[in-house]
Amino acid sequence: MTLKEIQELIKLVAKTELSEFRYKDGDVKLHIRGKSYVGGGNNNNQVGVGPSIINVPGGAPTYGPAPVASALAAPVAPAALAVAPVADDESHYVEVKSPMIGTFYRSPSPDKEAYVKVGDMIKKGDTVCIVEAMKLFNEIESEVSGKIIKMLVEDASPIEYDQPLYLVDPS
Repeated sequence: MTLKEIQELIKLVAKTELSEFRYKDGDVKLHIRGKSYVGGGNNNNQVGVGPSIINVPGGAPTYGPAPVASALAAPVAPAALAVAPVADDESHYVEVKSPMIGTFYRSPSPDKEAYVKVGDMIKKGDTVCIVEAMKLFNEIESEVSGKIIKMLVEDASPIEYDQPLYLVDPS
């Protein structure tokens, strides 16, 4: 996908009432949130924040429409619009992904220790986090065994379906 095609998609989403647009082709992933995006929670107090940068492999950064953030919570990361190739040095790691939309929690309650930390060894079936969706708390189990290398999501932040949560070294 060329930079010009990406810019045309951004303009199209901005002109329409689309709330989100996703595109994936090989290593290229594109996620555009429009003005009408409300987010994953029940918070309807939504405000726009500054423009976000779209990083295109081999091209100059360009600016897109502003992502949406909650007026009561921390702003959404400026990577709401992103085209990111898979990093070469992390290509042998496996991603533990979210099976649902909701709010990510690292521990069973605020006063308890996190299920896993960077450096911990996990086995297939181990609980790695909780995702709260519609007032239900769902324990998320790992589909892989290995060592936690990186946490990709902040505690108590909204997550989306199939969003990577952790990087695991399966070796």
